[in-house]
Amino acid sequence: MADFPAPAEIWRPHVTVACVVADGDRYLMVEERVNGRLAWNQPAGHLEDGETLLAAALRETLEETGWTVQLQHLIGVHQWRSTEHGDAVIRFSFAARPIGHDPARPLDADICRASWLTRTEIAALGDRLRSPMILQSIDQWLAGRRLPLDVLGHLPEGGAS
Repeated sequence: MADFPAPAEIWRPHVTVACVVADGDRYLMVEERVNGRLAWNQPAGHLEDGETLLAAALRETLEETGWTVQLQHLIGVHQWRSTEHGDAVIRFSFAARPIGHDPARPLDADICRASWLTRTEIAALGDRLRSPMILQSIDQWLAGRRLPLDVLGHLPEGGAS
């Protein structure tokens, strides 16, 4: 049998989800410990193997805030190179509405607290924001960006429909 060269390493960005959860003029945010510093972010995290983007957004929001939310729209897909780790990030940003809160639910280990902040308060956090995608997604939502959730397809294992 012939020896074939090993395939070149395939570039793989981090696939993440985030939720813009609005309640009037306030947005659900988390203060989290990242690489030894405190930073602010929307409820957000990585897509897990076998998980849909929608399920990941719901899971991350619950794990980081104790809030159950209902996804309403896709706001956008953002591509960015992280200043924390240097890797590329593809982020799916969703609009969601709060449904219920479990204050007794333990939050993810790196989360210090969840808070409701106005856009002005979020902008004032400056370099304490984890990424520029936070304000970008809020501003797109405020500008009326609303994409239907069904633009995101998912095929079950094996590809059968």
